Amino acid sequence: MAVLLKGGMVYQGHEFVRADILMSEGVIAAVGTGLAETNAQVTDVAGKRIVPGFLDIHTHGAVGVDVNGARAEDYEKICRFHVSQGTTGWLCSVLTDTREQTLWCIEEYKRWKNLEHEGSRLLGIHLEGPFLSPQYKGAMPEYLLQKPNLDLVREYQEAADGEIRYITVSPEVESMVDFIPALCELGMTVSIGHSGADYETSRKAIANGVAAATHTGNVMRLLHQHEPAIWGAVLEDDEVYCETICDGRHLHPGTVRLILKTKGTDRVVAVTDSIMAAGLPDGNYKLGVNDVVVVDGDAKLTDGTRAGSTLTSGQALKNLLAFTGRPLEEILPLLTENPARLIGVYDRVGSLDEGKDADLVILDEACCVEAAYVKGEPCFSRQEA
Repeated sequence: MAVLLKGGMVYQGHEFVRADILMSEGVIAAVGTGLAETNAQVTDVAGKRIVPGFLDIHTHGAVGVDVNGARAEDYEKICRFHVSQGTTGWLCSVLTDTREQTLWCIEEYKRWKNLEHEGSRLLGIHLEGPFLSPQYKGAMPEYLLQKPNLDLVREYQEAADGEIRYITVSPEVESMVDFIPALCELGMTVSIGHSGADYETSRKAIANGVAAATHTGNVMRLLHQHEPAIWGAVLEDDEVYCETICDGRHLHPGTVRLILKTKGTDRVVAVTDSIMAAGLPDGNYKLGVNDVVVVDGDAKLTDGTRAGSTLTSGQALKNLLAFTGRPLEEILPLLTENPARLIGVYDRVGSLDEGKDADLVILDEACCVEAAYVKGEPCFSRQEA
């Protein structure tokens, strides 16, 4: 059934305009004033803000489900939770694992596609590794890290039917800089992270096709006035996107403001890097093969190394508004348009343009998620939750 949202403040062209939205057959059929459709279910949204659904391109799980061990039905649990937080599309981030387990994860992702869905949508796969630096491994199991292996990554992409959209690599790993074009040819957006690369190596990697930096400033060699390193290289480049984890722990609010001031609001992507503990109380959890302890919402390995987060996209939005003091219309691209452009899906999602998938969120005055639609279907309502 078609759905007509009447009288909302619709986010278009980086501003809010009063308009109606007609959703039909999974897409946005029309945006304008005075819309009418005799066969539509009409909902009066009375001046509430309607925004594109949030996109989280780096998340390892939520509500007790770890992506590296998730079956197709478990992905649905994450989907239902994510949509309640405003996330209508996401990439399942597979932590560095064995070949066999990574292929198993890919098969479960493909099996998920054949299920009936009730929440947000998986838009593809993010491989975080295995071509990463042991010195900056973070929560990556060091014994599973390796040098570039074209046969392996081609096997992964063929198994995934081309839906590995995003991969994190370390540019200083032997032969990695020259390997990057091959990853791009396989249809993967390449991001650099978990890295102690120097400035020159990072610049060469960018020239060879790198498009982003993974959780910028974290598990990464930091800028020094005499050696800008990888962080300086990604901050300087006008085209590179910077992932940011805006939970107040991974980055100081002042650092978030500095990244935005340096990169602009069109080259920053808000991610959660969430683990299975998101949406659950403190306790003991897993991240891939790692044991993780969450205390006061802060996820760490037993040796104290930070291991992902318990952040949600909805909370990231509110944090960004508080950290920066910027208006909502300036911050929204970090969760919508920018990630969509980065992973090559902006033709379908990331804005509320006619013909795009009807993935949208209704926000209240406090920027809390009031309702969410995925492909035009109501998937969350706070009144019913």
